[in-house]
Amino acid sequence: MDVLLSMSVFRRIVEIESFSAVAREMGLSQPTVSKHVAALEQRLDAKLLNRSTRRMSLTDAGRSFYEPCSRIL
Repeated sequence: MDVLLSMSVFRRIVEIESFSAVAREMGLSQPTVSKHVAALEQRLDAKLLNRSTRRMSLTDAGRSFYEPCSRIL
């Protein structure tokens, strides 16, 4: 997967707190958005988001990764 696109997807998820809204905004399917996050997590060997059907929150690793993403992208 395109790492920069995955980083952009992750950044928008953090900002608007919705996988579905990011999918609509970026013209992607919701499963594709999830795959971008999973690819980043695998690449970094760290969980970035705690997610359930009702809530999403950043892990410590996710918070550390988001800061440079928000400045770069």
